[in-house]
Amino acid sequence: MSRMFCCLQVKPLGLLKPSSLMKVSSRFKAHQDSLPRLPVPPLQQTLDHYLKALQPIVSEEEWTQTKQLVEEFQVAGGVGERLQKGLERRARKMENWLSDWWLKTAYLQYRQPLVIYSSPGVMLPKQDFVDRQGQLRFAAKLIEGVLDFKTMIDNETLPVEYLGGKPLCMNQYYQILSSCRVPGPKQDLVTKFSRTKKPPMHITVVHNYQFFELDVYHSDGTPLTSDQIFTQLEKIWNSSLQTNKEPVGILTSNHRNSWAKAYSTLIKDKVNRESVLSIQRSIFTVCLDAPMPRVSEDTYRSQVAGQMLHGGGSKLNSGNRWFDKTLQFIVAEDGACGLVYEHAAAEGPPIVSLLDHVMEFTKKPELVRSPMVPLPMPKKLRFNITPEIKSDIEKAKQNLSIMIQDLDITVMVFHHFGKDFPKSEKLSPDAFIQMALQLAYYRYTPPPGSVKPGGRWKDLPGASSVPLPPRIYGQACATYESASLRMFHLGRTDTIRSASVASLTFVKAMDDPNVTEHEKVELLRKAVQAHRAYTDRAIRGEAFDRHLLGLKMQAIEDLVSMPDIFMDTSYAIAMHFNLSTSQFPPDPKEGGLQGKRTGQEPRRTFEKRGGGKLPRRGPRGGTISKCGSVCVWVGIWGNPGDDKGTWGSRGGNSWYVERREALGCLGGGSRAAAPGRSGEDPCDPGRGEPGGRPNRAAAGGPQ
Repeated sequence: MSRMFCCLQVKPLGLLKPSSLMKVSSRFKAHQDSLPRLPVPPLQQTLDHYLKALQPIVSEEEWTQTKQLVEEFQVAGGVGERLQKGLERRARKMENWLSDWWLKTAYLQYRQPLVIYSSPGVMLPKQDFVDRQGQLRFAAKLIEGVLDFKTMIDNETLPVEYLGGKPLCMNQYYQILSSCRVPGPKQDLVTKFSRTKKPPMHITVVHNYQFFELDVYHSDGTPLTSDQIFTQLEKIWNSSLQTNKEPVGILTSNHRNSWAKAYSTLIKDKVNRESVLSIQRSIFTVCLDAPMPRVSEDTYRSQVAGQMLHGGGSKLNSGNRWFDKTLQFIVAEDGACGLVYEHAAAEGPPIVSLLDHVMEFTKKPELVRSPMVPLPMPKKLRFNITPEIKSDIEKAKQNLSIMIQDLDITVMVFHHFGKDFPKSEKLSPDAFIQMALQLAYYRYTPPPGSVKPGGRWKDLPGASSVPLPPRIYGQACATYESASLRMFHLGRTDTIRSASVASLTFVKAMDDPNVTEHEKVELLRKAVQAHRAYTDRAIRGEAFDRHLLGLKMQAIEDLVSMPDIFMDTSYAIAMHFNLSTSQFPPDPKEGGLQGKRTGQEPRRTFEKRGGGKLPRRGPRGGTISKCGSVCVWVGIWGNPGDDKGTWGSRGGNSWYVERREALGCLGGGSRAAAPGRSGEDPCDPGRGEPGGRPNRAAAGGPQ
């Protein structure tokens, strides 16, 4: 089964500075109310764009059949016009006609496990501690940093972000703390506790599969200092030394229907129910992980990536999680640290902004030692494990083990050039990467030195047992790239379709000996321009994917028979994304996010950053792509000589985008076009943000 993951590596930049430390009443509401509402695109425009997007990915016969269905759908007074009017009525009545439908279809009704399929993992730079003291000191400072960020959320003093000079919706920032997903038999729900009469004052800490409730505020509402938190973490550590506890948290890694059934069994017991509610209500979770098994330096980063994504398995740290929790910060004894977050509440930018702030906060020296005052013992959360629950835990262990075995994660490096090269050619780095992926998909061949298709990989780290499929593909495929709709009130994402007539013309020409290299470059430019034009339409709310979803959902709500356009073969092909990608805008000048603050440089945020010694203000960004059951993260490079490169994953019957071929297309073939630029990031996306549905595309879920 196809799947993708998102694993990010982040290097912090500047601290966010609130404009006031005091609560600015109704500031958030005033900003949100000022944002435009998401428009419903004209029906004719959407259908025209839909037909155009189908041309490179379906046969001529299929396209002709679909064109006829589209004409029938849009006839005056027909079903399309009726559904369009219903959608326009919905838009007039609601704050956002799409957001509720999207939350349900893309997340809450999605039944595959959260782990690997949905929840992104974030890998932070390795810290320089290798013992318990260092682990707890860093975790304490991290907790203090999150609480510092929370103050801005609580006081509504977060700086507004901008894209292309336009303010963005900030709602997602107010969803990520004190929230948790709750499983249901057919549909989950997200519970939020931050705006209740008695908002939570505690976090959850997990160590050796044992959960604790740790109050992080004094009775007067002031937060604990890092020294005080450290003392409390020591108490937790010393009272959870047993390593034979049942990993009840691993239940949250299972298929949502299975977990919903186990959840119902688990909370029948009053003690269990109270413990689960404490976890759900907590502000966030901190996972104090055991060190992973020692491996070579080449393998270490890949192993840590897996640790942040899924915990490493039931025998390692996967039981040290509650995957339903929106934010789980991970701090391991060997210096590895990161985060895994549940995706329903937010896309990547709020998470990365929080991480920027927290990681910079951890570097601040303690100028004054905090006075030590008596603090209560953190409360251990008890679970009564019945034979039925024990059986559910064993099943969850087995299922997670299967998923992890079917997923390979490899950290690799592309040294040849970075984002400055396409920018020097006046090409969008994001669009450049997208065209490289189109080319790699179209003309796939095994890497040099590997066996023939149908055999086995070799000379690839950790991939010797992965079977090779037949030669792929000689054709284009439906390709997903997420675009931000945060210019609109409660906006989430829409789809940028990277496979176009222009991109297919380009990739075909690359292998045509009769086409000159100059002509190939010009075709690349046209393909890049087409991609940028689509991107601009998408962030304006003029893409067709979410509109078609809205029309489909309107038909369901109106209890009319499903229109033939949605039962068509072409529609199924268009919604099955063999390539699914996501990216994050790093730089305000290039389409990134900008915080509005007096007298400060714009904050530059990005999804994956190299560790080591990087330029302090250097923008970074990246693209994640899923191809069949392979995920290739093309994104961050450190300085020359640093090997902080690309995330890639392969699972099951998968294929591999050889990175020279993927990135070296400008100038012909797989030749590296500009060696010596390894310190630059080749994926400097123009717009968009992570959190579309690349993983759901692979699993056949809603887009």
